[in-house]
Amino acid sequence: LKRAARLAPAPCRWNSGLPMNIGVLFVPQQEAWVVERMGKFHRILEPGLNFLIPLLDRIRYVQSLKEIVINVPEQSAVTLDNVTLQIDGVLYLRVMDPYKASYGVEDPEYAVTQLAQTTMRSELGKLSLDRVFRERESLNASIVDAINQASDCWGIRCLRYEIKDIHVPPRVKESMQMQVEAERRKRATVLESEGTRESAINVAEGQKQAQILASEAEKAEQINKAAGEANAMLVKARAKAEAIQLLAAALAQQHGNAAASLSVAEQYVNAFSKIAKDSNTVLLPANTGDVTNMVAQ
Repeated sequence: LKRAARLAPAPCRWNSGLPMNIGVLFVPQQEAWVVERMGKFHRILEPGLNFLIPLLDRIRYVQSLKEIVINVPEQSAVTLDNVTLQIDGVLYLRVMDPYKASYGVEDPEYAVTQLAQTTMRSELGKLSLDRVFRERESLNASIVDAINQASDCWGIRCLRYEIKDIHVPPRVKESMQMQVEAERRKRATVLESEGTRESAINVAEGQKQAQILASEAEKAEQINKAAGEANAMLVKARAKAEAIQLLAAALAQQHGNAAASLSVAEQYVNAFSKIAKDSNTVLLPANTGDVTNMVAQ
């Protein structure tokens, strides 16, 4: 049994079986067939028509050059703040060198999967729980770089690594939810206080502008009133001056004094007739009946 297991062909990576050498072979596109001659590496068959020597040449490995998707099993990892997480991912690979992929490692798929798991645990140990969720993309990039550095000698290149799910313990999840609710309440309180502050500022600004406008309106009103009173006084003064000038000119004419005496006498009589009508108490001059003397004065 040991001898049969030793002589059995190695398993084909990512392929269902090894083709038989019938001399004329057709290699499919995006596949590389590794041929050994008498147990030693001979060459790699390119896609298309190829010729081999039966019995001497043997197809040892068939490598797919397509992009390969591997599910990384769920694993436990401890963060920097001692929180245990359950995390899994998806790995995307491609065989770049069929020779190294065939002879560099026994099982490339298993080797890369184990490397991805160990690298994931190592990178998670450098981050706290909050940073794991924030720096998910950088974590994926770090894992890809670490895998490529180790898998270069295997002829395999890791194109990308994506974290599918991160499972947090129930107690930690509850505390995270409480923290999120507290942050939301804090944000709501801050927004409410800022709204009250803005409202008070707007009211104060409105009152200030209203007072300024009211004072400006009162100032303009007083200026206009003073200007109107000044203009009225000037008009009255001019009218009075013109009246005095006209009166003086009239008095300078012939019989002007007689006309003035007649006007004064008429006004005196009219005023004297209204004395008893306005009030019961009156003050009269001693010579009330002497109209001639009053007019002369």
